[in-house]
Amino acid sequence: MTDISDPGIRNRTTPDGDNAELTQGKKVRRYTADLSATGEPALWAFGGALAIGILLISSFLFMVFWNGITTFWPKPVAVVTLEDGTVLAGEPTRNERFRPGTAILNAMSEEQRAEVEANGGYATRTLYKTANFDLYGDDFRWIPDYTVTQTSYPPDFYTFERQEWGVFIGRVTGLVIDDQPMAYDPQVMRREQREARQRFNEIRRLERGPIGRINHRLEQERLAIRRAQLRHGADSAEYEAAVAEGNARIQELQARFGEIQSQVAAIRALDQRNRVQLEEIGGRSIEPPLSQIVRYYAANDLSLLDKAGIYFSRWGEFLSSEPREANTQGGVLPAIFGTVAMTMLMVVFVAPFGVITALYLREYAKQGRLVSIVRISVNNLAGVPSIVYGVFGLGFFAYTMGVTIDQLFYPERLPTPTFGTGGILWASLTLALLTVPVVIVASEEALAAVPRSMREGSLACGASKWQTIRYVVLPKALPGIMTGLILAMARGAGEVAPLMLVGVVKLAPALPVDGFWPFIHLERSFMHLGFHIFDVGFQSRNSEAGKPMVFVTTLLLLGLIVAMNSTAIIIRNRLKRKYASSHF
Repeated sequence: MTDISDPGIRNRTTPDGDNAELTQGKKVRRYTADLSATGEPALWAFGGALAIGILLISSFLFMVFWNGITTFWPKPVAVVTLEDGTVLAGEPTRNERFRPGTAILNAMSEEQRAEVEANGGYATRTLYKTANFDLYGDDFRWIPDYTVTQTSYPPDFYTFERQEWGVFIGRVTGLVIDDQPMAYDPQVMRREQREARQRFNEIRRLERGPIGRINHRLEQERLAIRRAQLRHGADSAEYEAAVAEGNARIQELQARFGEIQSQVAAIRALDQRNRVQLEEIGGRSIEPPLSQIVRYYAANDLSLLDKAGIYFSRWGEFLSSEPREANTQGGVLPAIFGTVAMTMLMVVFVAPFGVITALYLREYAKQGRLVSIVRISVNNLAGVPSIVYGVFGLGFFAYTMGVTIDQLFYPERLPTPTFGTGGILWASLTLALLTVPVVIVASEEALAAVPRSMREGSLACGASKWQTIRYVVLPKALPGIMTGLILAMARGAGEVAPLMLVGVVKLAPALPVDGFWPFIHLERSFMHLGFHIFDVGFQSRNSEAGKPMVFVTTLLLLGLIVAMNSTAIIIRNRLKRKYASSHF
C-alpha cells in the first residue's frame, strides 16, 4: 500500500472516478470532461477539411499554371523507326501506361508478352504530334514503346507553323524565288519569308482598311435607297432621286473598289512566285507560298536563346492576334477584348441598379412583410441556374427589345436583324441580371453597417435625408459596395452558358470597334475566353490539338479575372483609408 504522506506529487483515482492529485498529503480534486465535449475532434475535422480544400485548389491552379506556361516552349522532333519498318516524325507530347487487349497481345512476340506480363499486364505508349494534317488527315498518333526500334533527333527537321492546315513537320528541300527553283539557303529563306509576311499583312490591311470602308459605304448607299423607298414609296420622286444619286455614288465606289482589288491581285500574284519546298518523313512534298509560313525553326538545332525567342514570340502572337486553324493556333485578342468589354459593361449596368435597389430597401422602404418577401426573392434569384437567365435574355432583350428597336430605327435593314439577335449589349445586360442579387445583398449589408449615430448626427445638423445618404452613408458604405461588385465581376467574367444564347460565337475576328459611327458596335456578336475554352476543348476536330490551348487560355482567363478584381480591391482599400474615421 502506497503511503500518501510521502513528499512529492501523487495521482490517484477516487472512488467516484475523478482524478485526484495528492500533494504533500493533501488531496486536490480536478475535473475532466469527455473529449467530444471539448470540441477538439470537430476542430481537427474542420482544419483537415480546410487543408484538403486548399490542397485541391492549389493543385488545380498549379496544374493550369504549369501546363499553360509551358505550352509555347518549342519541343524537339523525334524520328521514330518501328519494328515493321515504318518511320514517322513528330514531337513527343506525353506517355501513359495502358493494358493491351487480347488482339494486341496475340500480335506481340514472346519477348514483348513476357515484358508486359512482368509489368503487371501493362505497357507504355507515347503520343507523338505528327502534324501535317493536310497529308495525314490527323495531327497525333499513339506509338507503343515496345514497337519502337530506334529513336533519333536529326538536325535537318523543321517545324513550320502555317496560316492554314496547322503545323508541318519535315525537311526543306528547296526554294522557289520569282518562280525560279534554287537550293535551300537559310539566309535567303529568312529574308524572303519576312518579305512575304509583309505582303500578307499588306493584303490584310487593304482588305480591312480601304476595301472595308468601301464596302461599308456601299452598304450605306443601299440602305439609303431602301430607306427612301420605305418613307416615300417606290413611285415617288424622292425615291427616284435617291436611286439616281445612290447609283452614281455606287459606281464611283465600285471603280475605287476595282482599283484596290487590282492592287491586291498584283500582290497575290507576286506572293505566289515565292514558295518553299517541303518534304515529310515519308517522301511526300508540298510547296506552300512563303507568306503562309507564320513561323519556322530547326526543332533539334536550337540554343536556349533561340527557344526563348520562339517562346516569347508565340506569347506575343497569342495576346495580339486573331485565332487560326479552328481556334487551336494563333491568338485570342478578340476573345480578350470581348471578355473585358462585356465585364465592364456588366459592371456599368449592375452597379446603379443594385445600389439603388439596396438604398430603397434599407433607407426608404417601410420595413415589413412585403420588404422581407422582396429580400427573400432577391436571395433566391442568386440560386437560379445561369442558363435560365440566358433564355430570358434571348427572349426579352433580343427577341422583344431588339426586334422593337429594329422596327423603329432600322426598318431598312430588315429582315436582317441589327439588335434583334445576340450581341455584346444583350450579353452584358443578361449577366447584369444574373449578378444583381449579389450586388444588392452586399450593398444592403454595407449600408446596414453604417452606424445609426452618423445618420442622426447629419440629420440633427439640418441635412436632408438624401444629403445624409449622399454625403455620409454612401461614402462609408462604398468599400462594402465594391466588395459586391468584385464578386459580381468574378462570377460574370467566368459565365459561359447564358452567353451561348445571347451573343457569343466561335469566331469573330473583327473587333466591334471601327471608324464608323457609333464607333463601338454593341449589337455585334463577340468572342469570349470562357466559350473559347469550351469550343477548343470539346468542339475542335482534335481534342489533343486543342488541349494545350485550353490550358493557356484558362491561365489567361484566370489572370484577367485576378487583374480586374485586384484593381477593384485596390480602389476599395483606398476608399477604406479615405473614410477610416470609424470601422464597420
